[in-house]
Amino acid sequence: MEAVPKPGSNVPPKKDKLQGKKKKPRRYWEEETTPTAAGASPGPPRKRKRNRELRPQKPKNTHSAKKSRISQKPQVPKKPRERRSLGPQRSLSGAQDPFAGPAPVPVEVVQKFCRIDKSKKLPRSETKIRSRLEAAEAQEEEISVKAARSELLLAEEPGFLEGEDGEDTAKICQADIVEAVDIASAAKHFDLNLRQFGPYRLNYSRTGRHLAFGGRRGHVAALDWVTKKLMCEINVMEAVRDIRFLHSEALLAVAQNRWLHIYDNQGIELHCIRRCDRITRLEFLPFHFLLATASETGFLTYLDVSVGKIVAALNARAGRLDVMTQNPYNAIIHLGHSNGTVSLWSPAMKEPLAKILCHRGGVRAVAVDSTGTHMATSGLDHQLKIFDLRGTFQPLSARTLPQGAGHLAFSQRGLLAAGTGDVVNIWAGQGKASLPSLEQPYLTHRLLGHVHGLQFCPFEDVLGVGHSGGITSMLVPGAAEPNFDGLESNPYRSRKQRQEWEVKALLEKVPAELICLDPRALAEVDVISLEQEKKERLERLGYDPDTKPPFQPKPKQKGRSSTASLVKRKRKVMDEEHRDKVRQSLEQQPQKQEKAKPMGARPSALDRFVR
Repeated sequence: MEAVPKPGSNVPPKKDKLQGKKKKPRRYWEEETTPTAAGASPGPPRKRKRNRELRPQKPKNTHSAKKSRISQKPQVPKKPRERRSLGPQRSLSGAQDPFAGPAPVPVEVVQKFCRIDKSKKLPRSETKIRSRLEAAEAQEEEISVKAARSELLLAEEPGFLEGEDGEDTAKICQADIVEAVDIASAAKHFDLNLRQFGPYRLNYSRTGRHLAFGGRRGHVAALDWVTKKLMCEINVMEAVRDIRFLHSEALLAVAQNRWLHIYDNQGIELHCIRRCDRITRLEFLPFHFLLATASETGFLTYLDVSVGKIVAALNARAGRLDVMTQNPYNAIIHLGHSNGTVSLWSPAMKEPLAKILCHRGGVRAVAVDSTGTHMATSGLDHQLKIFDLRGTFQPLSARTLPQGAGHLAFSQRGLLAAGTGDVVNIWAGQGKASLPSLEQPYLTHRLLGHVHGLQFCPFEDVLGVGHSGGITSMLVPGAAEPNFDGLESNPYRSRKQRQEWEVKALLEKVPAELICLDPRALAEVDVISLEQEKKERLERLGYDPDTKPPFQPKPKQKGRSSTASLVKRKRKVMDEEHRDKVRQSLEQQPQKQEKAKPMGARPSALDRFVR
């Protein structure tokens, strides 16, 4: 008999609906899955089975088993984590970053911004002080690297005037330069015809935006020379010998015939300082808030404008003082005298820090560049000399001028301007902190009157000249620094920003006692003064408070603080200290060189006793 077939046995199996679906494309962030077996449904990923051998088997009667405080899991040693490779890391897409990490910075660029001399080794000091010095060095190195990276943001580059083949740039007139430059730069060249109240002295603010000038017959004015907006204009009805902006363009110091007067930007007189009389020259130290004045009586006076007190009044003992300038690098005042010398002064000393014999006749003008490296002087012997201020004070170059220079000025990039009569000559060097070449002038310009004041405008290729006929603004390509620090001297700051900067500058004011020839010496230790102070303290107290006190063992309990144990512990510490002293003395002694033995000599048993 034939067996009855089971129902549904000949029916072909139905295709799995999931198997007929298209395969989902893999995304770049998903891992590649292994291909499934044929006929198996690609369902959701299964969970990985844990190793059951490591699990403790539970007893069947769990209700009768007591809970144990000790874990039943066997201790499996953990695998050490693999350190990530420091090489280029891969992203989610699997692509390799070709620019992994920060971009490398050239060593030459970093050294340009580095202010620490690493050739000097750190002194032997305590661990805490040494760690602070090392942290300061690391911070300075990080700052120099950041400054080198941010140099790419300085978009402006210094320009320069270049003539054609064989053309002398000194023959190029200001009219030709005005025609060649853009409209904004051409508007910076102008002439103010003020013959009625001349001759004039002038001064630019630190931001280079405002200009103040004063005439010998009492005319005083201040203006925004870029927009030609007049701030104030008054007549003091008295001779004006010099004029200077203070820490901002809101205050103005005017040296009048008799006393020193302070005005605001509206022309209102705020102060009349009668202790400063018969002033001939003014200089303002911005980081110290000091106004230095030179008088006919031969006194150099320092006035602190933040508190209104005279810090120092020094007698130069050289007669009338009418030649004065400041070193922007270290805030030292340079005075020129009639005996041909230039003296360097600081308010912390009653005597000059140095005296330099510059000329055979009297000194007519002195100027110092922005880096404090070079000093230019001119005298009655018609000589123009440039001196090195880096400790040697020796002349580097000299030139004889037909009439002699009555006024000198350095630009931010090292250009030297000299006013001889009614002609202004400008000499240029290779760049900032380079020596100007006195062989051939870079530019020459003839004025309508004799020169009485010179100053380069900060952050602008402009030279301001005050003469007997008024004020002239010359265009000097390549004279100024093209990029300015917005947190220090911002020409476009608002009134609120100026107030905030003024408060910050007052908080960071440098004391007048710190003015010296080498500002880097302030960070070093004065060993001679320190030893002298220590000796005086030792004589005053009768003992040295810095010496280490003798070791005193701490008392212990349970009879372990007996006299014998205390003496034993003291002896142990004394032996350790003695051992350290002997080890240090042996390290300091020079190693004795062994005598060279002749070649082929046989060793002897007595060599062990040779010392």
